[in-house]
Amino acid sequence: MTAFKRALRRPASRRLALVSAVAAGGLLLAACSGSNSMSGMDHGSSPSSSASTKESGSAAAPGAFDDADVKFAQGMIPHHEQAVEMAKLADGRASDAEIKTLAADIEKAQDPEIQTMKSWLKSWGKPESASESSMPGMDHGTGGDGSMSGMMSATAMEELKTAKGADFDRKFAQMMIEHHNGAISMAKDEQKNGRNSAAKKLADDVIKNQTAEVEKMRKILDRL
Repeated sequence: MTAFKRALRRPASRRLALVSAVAAGGLLLAACSGSNSMSGMDHGSSPSSSASTKESGSAAAPGAFDDADVKFAQGMIPHHEQAVEMAKLADGRASDAEIKTLAADIEKAQDPEIQTMKSWLKSWGKPESASESSMPGMDHGTGGDGSMSGMMSATAMEELKTAKGADFDRKFAQMMIEHHNGAISMAKDEQKNGRNSAAKKLADDVIKNQTAEVEKMRKILDRL
């Protein structure tokens, strides 16, 4: 009887082992499947991906915008470009150390802002430039050629190019004060009428930074 019972138990234990193996295999497959499913659910949601998207979105000035935002960017691009052109003229012409430093600071600050505003307009589907007739309020003419506020005329730019030493330093400070005041006026219009938060933030930076530079240049003129 004992031998017979052992014979009967042996198949049962084999069956039990088989069932256990199948169950374990099923659990393993489920785990693998769950792992693959979870890994497929996080596409585009990783911290690095989110950070990258946030950065690129910031450069493109996300959010609502209006005509005032477009006008601000389209007008400030050529305004900044002329300021950068004036700043570059200081190399080999300026004699005052503060003027040289200020010119370098203007170029360093405004050139990246030009690229930023161009990226905004591209993301908004708007051209980089517009005729003066489409930008009312920006033709104050303080540059003497009927252009937007603070822009230097071709004649004034030629005078700056031919000046050297202390003469250049004085002309540069006088012209850049006028140029900066024009930019500040444009930035105030953006703060008042603009809608896009990134554009309004840049306008705030223009007002703050260029107001400080105007005060610095006035002090320079007082001692030249």
